[in-house]
Amino acid sequence: MLRIREIRQVPDNQEVLLYPDSGVSIIVEILEKVEPSGFDDAVRFHFDSLAHDNLAVSAVVDAVNVIPNDRGDGTPSAIVLYGTQQVPKFNHAEPDTIHIFMALYRITSKAVDLVVSFNVPTKTGDGNEVSREYADAVREQFQKFVRSLKIVDYRLFV
Repeated sequence: MLRIREIRQVPDNQEVLLYPDSGVSIIVEILEKVEPSGFDDAVRFHFDSLAHDNLAVSAVVDAVNVIPNDRGDGTPSAIVLYGTQQVPKFNHAEPDTIHIFMALYRITSKAVDLVVSFNVPTKTGDGNEVSREYADAVREQFQKFVRSLKIVDYRLFV
């Protein structure tokens, strides 16, 4: 993984990583807890916010589910969303198709939403897209990430 922070400025509440062999990115954000209290509504809020920031011309949610944390370590369960956004890029005639795999961990004691997004370009105007097989492998990696994330020190969320 390549850390974007070493290449360009990244806000203090984010960490951005790139796969070295593709246009796939991972964004980890520590955000203020959003108003929607329902899990489904909260993760959709973050997905819609990402679509707004991306200037997406289309944003479709394919599925939302909760992956419970049954490890007993106190890390919240993950609210997972799978969706697709059509994002205009670099004055290309057609928007890029980006599959978004998003996980939301609600840390209610700190009023924090920890949001992890895997962004997978499957159709681009510059040829930087990944194959269906590659996207499926990234989805499996996302699922492993979601099931294994462990918050060790809650003082991080001051």
